[in-house]
Amino acid sequence: MDHLSGWLAYVAQFSVLALIHGLSGLGLNLQWGKTGLFNVGIAAFIALGAYSTALVTTAWLPSTLQGAGVGIVLGLIVAMLFTGALSAAVGALTLRLRTDYLAIATFGIAVVVELSLRNATSVTGGPLGIGFIPRPFPMLADRPAWFACANLGVVAGIVVLVYVLLERLSESPWGRVLRAIREDERAALSLGKRASTYRLQAFAVGGALMGLGGALEAHSIGFISPDHYTATLTFQIWAMLVIGGSGNHRGVLLGAVIVSAIWSGTGLAAAAWFTPEAQAQAAAARIVLIGLLLALTLLWRPAGLLPERSRRRLTRETQRPPS
Repeated sequence: MDHLSGWLAYVAQFSVLALIHGLSGLGLNLQWGKTGLFNVGIAAFIALGAYSTALVTTAWLPSTLQGAGVGIVLGLIVAMLFTGALSAAVGALTLRLRTDYLAIATFGIAVVVELSLRNATSVTGGPLGIGFIPRPFPMLADRPAWFACANLGVVAGIVVLVYVLLERLSESPWGRVLRAIREDERAALSLGKRASTYRLQAFAVGGALMGLGGALEAHSIGFISPDHYTATLTFQIWAMLVIGGSGNHRGVLLGAVIVSAIWSGTGLAAAAWFTPEAQAQAAAARIVLIGLLLALTLLWRPAGLLPERSRRRLTRETQRPPS
């Protein structure tokens, strides 16, 4: 029974982390898949969400609020608002740039955030990070399987809600303008649409979703440190988007499950088959496997496993023989 409970807790915790990464991927999909904004500073926005909720819920709120669960809800709201506002500020400074220049700018922001987290010891805890972050369902703390399943229900509910809202937004006039800007900005401008305003809105909302993902992960694990938010995390989120299908929200979630499964599976294999001294080198295999899958996807299914519907129709029309 204990063995079964352990596996149940592991599967539930894996699902939680996959959904949380999928939530950050949905934010990237709004920025790149829908609007064409090349953001490679994803880890920074996830980290800002995690640290903002950690600072609010561990240092500033009275214990009565934390015990009632209000602290976590407030922390999630603060994380979204703070990260969204900061994303808007960053976007106002960088979105005038295009493609590779925007990528360089956002990568530089990620480096600045990581160095700040490591050196602002009095606020962020420095390299040691922040521990004892409040976790939901404290009454289930001594029952890992029950806690993991309850936490999975909450995270899944949030992801489903965000998915439905993004689907509605994609089909709304706002979403159609974003796709128009991505496909032909001059045509959108000729219709009187201010591309810079829509880009800024998409960048801010996408950043807020990444911050929400970071906040959920902080409360799920109870500990954060700068080592969690390196360029490897940005690579993972981008791999999820490309493998699953850029522009398709379901594809992003599918890619999140696949990449997370490879990441966790290789970690388990390294722990089971290699000595502790060799596990560090063996862990690098996970990046190699994800990179290999990414390369194969780009070769055989460049639009991803679940392409965007409009692109799927265009592909079928171009492949149809002339009448």
